Amino acid sequence: MDLSFDHSFVKVNGITMHIAEKNPSVAENCAFGGVLNRPVILFLHGFPELWYTWRHQMVTLSSLGYRTIAPDLRGYGDTDSPESVEAYTSLHVVGDLIGLIDAVVGEKEKVFVVGHDWGAIIAWHLCLLRPDRVKALVNMSVVFDPWNPKRKPISTYRSFYGDDYYICRFQEYGEIEEEFAKVGTERALLELLTYRKPGPVLLPKGKSYDVPVLLPSWLTDYDVKYYVSKYQKNGFTGPVNYYRNMDRTWELMGSLSGAQVKVPVKFIIGDQDLTYHIPGTKKYIEEGRFKSHVPLLDEVVVMKGVGHFLHEERPDEISKHINDYFLTF
Repeated sequence: MDLSFDHSFVKVNGITMHIAEKNPSVAENCAFGGVLNRPVILFLHGFPELWYTWRHQMVTLSSLGYRTIAPDLRGYGDTDSPESVEAYTSLHVVGDLIGLIDAVVGEKEKVFVVGHDWGAIIAWHLCLLRPDRVKALVNMSVVFDPWNPKRKPISTYRSFYGDDYYICRFQEYGEIEEEFAKVGTERALLELLTYRKPGPVLLPKGKSYDVPVLLPSWLTDYDVKYYVSKYQKNGFTGPVNYYRNMDRTWELMGSLSGAQVKVPVKFIIGDQDLTYHIPGTKKYIEEGRFKSHVPLLDEVVVMKGVGHFLHEERPDEISKHINDYFLTF
């Protein structure tokens, strides 16, 4: 597998964004009718990941003729991290992505989008706010959550899981950063990147990190070292600030009450994913309410025996799902 990627930096929405790109070969370009005709896939990563989490899909799909682009989102990796906590709402990040599409694909151009975890949340909001820039979406792990005046995010999660739930623990500025600094960047990342339980992530104060972490088959020492190198350099504050803006984004999105996602969608989730076991999620999918809010939802795939990081755990299957769906457009 050729794991070489092209890296560049783009000025977007007041920040400098790092992007990784994997393009088809000359022969593959010819098969698609030339460079200008090749379809573009924009990959959006989650927490605590980086562009790197899409490496397998980028290699496979570029070999099939796609131009694949994966940024480090605002606050992550080699992309700028604004100091203001308030600078990490979904509106900011969607603005970054529109600037990115304009800069590297073209103004008014549409792209295919693939999202996971926080990248899935941002992808839903991108499709809500700018459906004119998205051909189709393959989203993973996080269902579309329509705006609800009675469900402010943080109080809702606290009612489900209590104060030790990781999203609740992330709310106090600097607190979780200090805790992660004490246990070390690598140990903190391993706690998150190897999580594969269907239950909630709980991080009680004073939690012991003494139990050794065994790497799953799909995560190598090299992978861990790459993530550690970036988080040691830039810390956790930028990524965690997304969680600190969940209520703020909810407030800003009130005008979208009742709005539907009107972009073609394929949704994939693992049956061992903690997000699949958030109270009400299975019913939301099975009883048709998901489809009522996303009327162009073409397919829901529940992968058996698969956890949260499904695109890492089953890279070939996910690449096939993405290609099979995008080939229909």
